[in-house]
Amino acid sequence: MTGRPTTGPTTGPNPATCPDPAAEPYSSPLPTPRPHLGHALASEWTKLISVRSTVWTLGSLVLLVVGVGLLAISQTRDENYNEMPFTTPAVFGLLVGQLSVMVLGVLTITSEHGTGLVRTTFTAAPDRHRVLTAKYLVSALACFTATAGSVFVVGVAAAIAHGGPAAGEHSGHEWISGLAGCVYVTLLGVLALAVGALVRHSAGAIAVMIGVVTLPPVVGGILSVWQATASLGTAVLQHNAPVALMQMFGMADNGGSGTETLPGNLSQMVLITLVTGAAVAASYVVVGRRDV
Repeated sequence: MTGRPTTGPTTGPNPATCPDPAAEPYSSPLPTPRPHLGHALASEWTKLISVRSTVWTLGSLVLLVVGVGLLAISQTRDENYNEMPFTTPAVFGLLVGQLSVMVLGVLTITSEHGTGLVRTTFTAAPDRHRVLTAKYLVSALACFTATAGSVFVVGVAAAIAHGGPAAGEHSGHEWISGLAGCVYVTLLGVLALAVGALVRHSAGAIAVMIGVVTLPPVVGGILSVWQATASLGTAVLQHNAPVALMQMFGMADNGGSGTETLPGNLSQMVLITLVTGAAVAASYVVVGRRDV
Protein backbone atom coordinates (compact mmCIF):
# COMPACT_ATOMS: atom_id res chain seq x y z
CA MET A 1 0.00 0.00 0.00
CA THR A 2 1.42 3.24 -1.12
CA GLY A 3 0.62 6.26 1.07
CA ARG A 4 1.63 9.86 1.14
CA PRO A 5 5.03 10.47 2.72
CA THR A 6 4.90 11.93 6.16
CA THR A 7 6.91 15.00 6.97
CA GLY A 8 8.57 15.37 10.30
CA PRO A 9 8.96 18.57 12.27
CA THR A 10 11.13 21.13 10.62
CA THR A 11 14.18 22.05 12.59
CA GLY A 12 15.87 24.39 10.13
CA PRO A 13 15.30 28.12 9.82
CA ASN A 14 12.23 29.37 8.08
CA PRO A 15 13.29 31.43 5.05
CA ALA A 16 10.15 33.51 5.33
CA THR A 17 11.07 34.82 8.78
CA CYS A 18 14.82 35.22 8.35
CA PRO A 19 16.00 38.76 7.61
CA ASP A 20 17.66 39.38 4.34
CA PRO A 21 21.35 40.10 4.96
CA ALA A 22 21.36 42.41 2.00
CA ALA A 23 18.46 44.50 3.34
CA GLU A 24 19.14 48.02 4.64
CA PRO A 25 19.28 48.51 8.45
CA TYR A 26 16.19 49.86 10.16
CA SER A 27 16.06 53.59 10.72
CA SER A 28 13.43 55.22 12.93
CA PRO A 29 11.19 57.78 11.23
CA LEU A 30 11.30 59.85 14.44
CA PRO A 31 14.03 62.45 14.83
CA THR A 32 16.94 61.22 16.93
CA PRO A 33 19.00 64.27 17.91
CA ARG A 34 22.30 63.82 19.64
CA PRO A 35 21.92 64.14 23.44
CA HIS A 36 23.15 67.42 24.87
CA LEU A 37 23.05 69.39 28.11
CA GLY A 38 19.62 70.84 27.33
CA HIS A 39 18.08 67.36 27.46
CA ALA A 40 19.68 66.71 30.85
CA LEU A 41 18.47 70.07 32.14
CA ALA A 42 14.91 69.32 31.06
CA SER A 43 15.07 65.91 32.74
CA GLU A 44 16.43 67.28 36.01
CA TRP A 45 13.91 70.13 36.03
CA THR A 46 11.09 67.61 35.61
CA LYS A 47 12.45 65.59 38.52
CA LEU A 48 12.80 68.67 40.71
CA ILE A 49 9.24 69.91 40.25
CA SER A 50 7.71 66.44 40.42
CA VAL A 51 8.63 65.59 44.02
CA ARG A 52 7.15 66.95 47.22
CA SER A 53 10.51 67.60 48.85
CA THR A 54 11.03 70.61 46.58
CA VAL A 55 7.76 72.18 47.69
CA TRP A 56 8.45 71.50 51.36
CA THR A 57 12.04 72.75 51.38
CA LEU A 58 11.66 75.86 49.23
CA GLY A 59 8.24 76.56 50.72
CA SER A 60 9.66 76.49 54.24
CA LEU A 61 12.49 78.77 53.09
CA VAL A 62 10.07 81.36 51.74
CA LEU A 63 7.84 81.18 54.82
CA LEU A 64 10.78 81.59 57.19
CA VAL A 65 12.46 84.46 55.38
CA VAL A 66 9.29 86.39 54.59
CA GLY A 67 7.41 85.53 57.78
CA VAL A 68 10.21 86.24 60.23
CA GLY A 69 11.33 89.23 58.15
CA LEU A 70 7.90 90.85 58.25
CA LEU A 71 7.73 90.20 61.99
CA ALA A 72 11.10 91.90 62.44
CA ILE A 73 9.95 94.85 60.33
CA SER A 74 6.93 95.31 62.57
CA GLN A 75 9.24 95.62 65.59
CA THR A 76 11.50 98.29 64.08
CA ARG A 77 11.22 102.03 63.49
CA ASP A 78 12.38 104.37 60.76
CA GLU A 79 15.40 105.41 62.82
CA ASN A 80 16.72 101.84 62.92
CA TYR A 81 17.26 101.85 59.14
CA ASN A 82 19.58 104.81 59.41
CA GLU A 83 22.19 102.29 60.58
CA MET A 84 21.18 99.14 58.70
CA PRO A 85 19.96 98.22 55.19
CA PHE A 86 16.34 97.50 54.35
CA THR A 87 17.30 93.90 53.60
CA THR A 88 18.58 93.24 57.13
CA PRO A 89 15.30 91.81 58.52
CA ALA A 90 15.54 88.99 55.96
CA VAL A 91 18.65 87.56 57.61
CA PHE A 92 16.75 86.43 60.72
CA GLY A 93 14.71 83.92 58.75
CA LEU A 94 17.56 83.14 56.37
CA LEU A 95 19.82 81.95 59.20
CA VAL A 96 17.38 79.06 59.66
CA GLY A 97 16.11 78.93 56.09
CA GLN A 98 19.57 78.14 54.75
CA LEU A 99 19.08 74.64 56.16
CA SER A 100 16.20 74.15 53.73
CA VAL A 101 18.48 75.04 50.82
CA MET A 102 21.07 72.55 51.99
CA VAL A 103 18.48 69.80 52.45
CA LEU A 104 17.20 70.37 48.92
CA GLY A 105 20.73 70.23 47.55
CA VAL A 106 21.37 66.91 49.29
CA LEU A 107 18.06 65.34 48.24
CA THR A 108 18.58 66.37 44.62
CA ILE A 109 20.97 63.44 44.23
CA THR A 110 20.73 61.20 47.31
CA SER A 111 17.03 60.51 46.77
CA GLU A 112 17.90 58.85 43.46
CA HIS A 113 20.53 56.71 45.14
CA GLY A 114 18.07 55.73 47.86
CA THR A 115 15.37 54.59 45.43
CA GLY A 116 17.72 53.14 42.82
CA LEU A 117 16.47 55.57 40.18
CA VAL A 118 20.05 56.70 39.60
CA ARG A 119 20.66 53.45 37.68
CA THR A 120 17.89 54.37 35.26
CA THR A 121 19.23 57.90 35.00
CA PHE A 122 22.75 56.80 34.13
CA THR A 123 21.45 54.14 31.74
CA ALA A 124 19.40 56.71 29.83
CA ALA A 125 22.20 59.28 30.01
CA PRO A 126 25.56 57.49 30.21
CA ASP A 127 27.47 60.78 30.35
CA ARG A 128 27.49 61.15 34.12
CA HIS A 129 29.28 64.49 34.10
CA ARG A 130 26.51 65.97 31.97
CA VAL A 131 23.87 64.67 34.38
CA LEU A 132 25.75 66.04 37.37
CA THR A 133 26.20 69.42 35.69
CA ALA A 134 22.46 69.57 35.01
CA LYS A 135 21.73 68.80 38.65
CA TYR A 136 24.02 71.59 39.81
CA LEU A 137 22.52 74.15 37.44
CA VAL A 138 18.87 73.30 38.10
CA SER A 139 19.26 73.09 41.87
CA ALA A 140 21.27 76.34 42.03
CA LEU A 141 18.73 78.19 39.89
CA ALA A 142 15.80 77.04 42.02
CA CYS A 143 17.54 77.90 45.30
CA PHE A 144 18.74 81.30 44.13
CA THR A 145 15.33 82.26 42.75
CA ALA A 146 13.52 81.33 45.97
CA THR A 147 16.13 83.02 48.19
CA ALA A 148 16.46 86.22 46.18
CA GLY A 149 12.69 86.53 45.76
CA SER A 150 12.12 86.19 49.50
CA VAL A 151 14.83 88.71 50.37
CA PHE A 152 13.47 91.14 47.79
CA VAL A 153 9.97 90.94 49.28
CA VAL A 154 11.31 91.65 52.78
CA GLY A 155 13.51 94.51 51.55
CA VAL A 156 10.68 96.18 49.65
CA ALA A 157 8.33 95.75 52.62
CA ALA A 158 10.89 97.40 54.92
CA ALA A 159 11.42 100.26 52.47
CA ILE A 160 7.68 100.86 52.21
CA ALA A 161 7.03 100.63 55.95
CA HIS A 162 10.09 102.52 57.19
CA GLY A 163 11.32 104.59 54.26
CA GLY A 164 10.69 107.96 55.89
CA PRO A 165 13.18 110.81 56.33
CA ALA A 166 14.37 109.37 59.63
CA ALA A 167 15.66 106.27 57.82
CA GLY A 168 18.39 108.30 56.15
CA GLU A 169 19.71 107.85 52.64
CA HIS A 170 20.21 104.38 51.18
CA SER A 171 22.32 103.45 48.17
CA GLY A 172 22.31 100.44 45.91
CA HIS A 173 25.20 98.86 47.80
CA GLU A 174 22.87 97.37 50.38
CA TRP A 175 20.88 95.59 47.67
CA ILE A 176 24.10 94.31 46.10
CA SER A 177 25.17 93.06 49.52
CA GLY A 178 21.82 91.31 49.95
CA LEU A 179 22.19 89.76 46.52
CA ALA A 180 25.64 88.52 47.53
CA GLY A 181 24.03 86.93 50.58
CA CYS A 182 21.60 85.09 48.31
CA VAL A 183 24.51 83.85 46.21
CA TYR A 184 26.23 82.70 49.41
CA VAL A 185 23.20 80.64 50.43
CA THR A 186 22.97 79.21 46.91
CA LEU A 187 26.61 78.12 47.11
CA LEU A 188 25.77 76.32 50.36
CA GLY A 189 23.10 74.43 48.42
CA VAL A 190 25.62 73.56 45.70
CA LEU A 191 28.07 72.40 48.38
CA ALA A 192 25.33 70.23 49.87
CA LEU A 193 24.67 68.63 46.48
CA ALA A 194 28.38 67.90 46.09
CA VAL A 195 28.51 66.33 49.55
CA GLY A 196 25.42 64.27 48.67
CA ALA A 197 27.13 63.05 45.50
CA LEU A 198 30.16 62.00 47.56
CA VAL A 199 28.30 60.42 50.48
CA ARG A 200 25.28 59.01 48.56
CA HIS A 201 23.24 58.94 51.78
CA SER A 202 20.62 61.56 52.70
CA ALA A 203 20.96 61.52 56.48
CA GLY A 204 24.75 61.39 56.35
CA ALA A 205 25.08 64.26 53.89
CA ILE A 206 22.58 66.43 55.78
CA ALA A 207 24.48 65.76 59.02
CA VAL A 208 27.73 66.82 57.35
CA MET A 209 26.19 70.07 56.10
CA ILE A 210 24.64 70.89 59.47
CA GLY A 211 28.06 70.36 61.00
CA VAL A 212 29.65 72.66 58.40
CA VAL A 213 27.23 75.44 59.38
CA THR A 214 26.89 74.98 63.15
CA LEU A 215 30.23 73.60 64.31
CA PRO A 216 32.66 76.37 63.25
CA PRO A 217 31.34 78.92 65.81
CA VAL A 218 31.62 76.27 68.54
CA VAL A 219 35.08 75.14 67.45
CA GLY A 220 36.22 78.76 67.14
CA GLY A 221 35.04 79.52 70.65
CA ILE A 222 36.92 76.50 72.02
CA LEU A 223 40.11 77.37 70.17
CA SER A 224 39.94 80.94 71.43
CA VAL A 225 40.27 79.75 75.02
CA TRP A 226 43.94 78.76 74.66
CA GLN A 227 46.53 81.37 73.82
CA ALA A 228 48.37 79.09 71.38
CA THR A 229 45.25 78.66 69.20
CA ALA A 230 43.58 82.00 69.89
CA SER A 231 44.43 83.45 66.47
CA LEU A 232 43.06 80.37 64.72
CA GLY A 233 39.92 80.48 66.84
CA THR A 234 39.39 84.15 65.97
CA ALA A 235 39.75 83.37 62.27
CA VAL A 236 37.21 80.55 62.53
CA LEU A 237 34.78 82.79 64.41
CA GLN A 238 35.07 85.47 61.74
CA HIS A 239 34.71 83.14 58.75
CA ASN A 240 31.68 80.87 59.00
CA ALA A 241 28.26 80.75 57.41
CA PRO A 242 26.18 82.56 60.08
CA VAL A 243 28.71 85.39 60.43
CA ALA A 244 29.02 85.70 56.65
CA LEU A 245 25.27 86.11 56.25
CA MET A 246 25.06 88.68 59.03
CA GLN A 247 27.90 90.68 57.46
CA MET A 248 26.35 90.62 54.01
CA PHE A 249 23.00 91.79 55.34
CA GLY A 250 24.49 94.69 57.30
CA MET A 251 24.74 93.16 60.77
CA ALA A 252 28.54 93.37 61.02
CA ASP A 253 30.19 95.15 63.92
CA ASN A 254 30.89 98.27 61.90
CA GLY A 255 27.27 98.46 60.68
CA GLY A 256 26.57 101.15 58.15
CA SER A 257 24.58 100.98 54.96
CA GLY A 258 26.50 98.06 53.55
CA THR A 259 29.43 99.83 51.93
CA GLU A 260 31.83 99.24 54.82
CA THR A 261 31.25 95.50 54.83
CA LEU A 262 32.17 94.89 51.18
CA PRO A 263 35.80 93.81 51.90
CA GLY A 264 34.54 91.36 54.52
CA ASN A 265 31.91 90.10 52.09
CA LEU A 266 34.60 89.49 49.49
CA SER A 267 36.69 87.34 51.81
CA GLN A 268 33.63 85.34 52.82
CA MET A 269 32.65 84.79 49.17
CA VAL A 270 36.16 83.71 48.23
CA LEU A 271 36.22 81.18 51.07
CA ILE A 272 32.84 79.59 50.27
CA THR A 273 33.69 79.57 46.55
CA LEU A 274 36.96 77.72 47.15
CA VAL A 275 35.36 75.16 49.46
CA THR A 276 32.40 74.60 47.13
CA GLY A 277 34.64 74.41 44.06
CA ALA A 278 36.83 71.76 45.69
CA ALA A 279 33.79 69.68 46.68
CA VAL A 280 32.26 69.98 43.19
CA ALA A 281 35.52 68.94 41.54
CA ALA A 282 35.76 65.92 43.85
CA SER A 283 32.16 64.95 43.04
CA TYR A 284 32.92 64.92 39.29
CA VAL A 285 35.91 62.67 39.84
CA VAL A 286 34.14 60.26 42.18
CA VAL A 287 30.86 60.01 40.28
CA GLY A 288 32.70 59.37 37.03
CA ARG A 289 34.76 56.51 38.45
CA ARG A 290 32.65 54.48 40.83
CA ASP A 291 29.64 52.22 40.36
CA VAL A 292 26.17 53.42 41.22
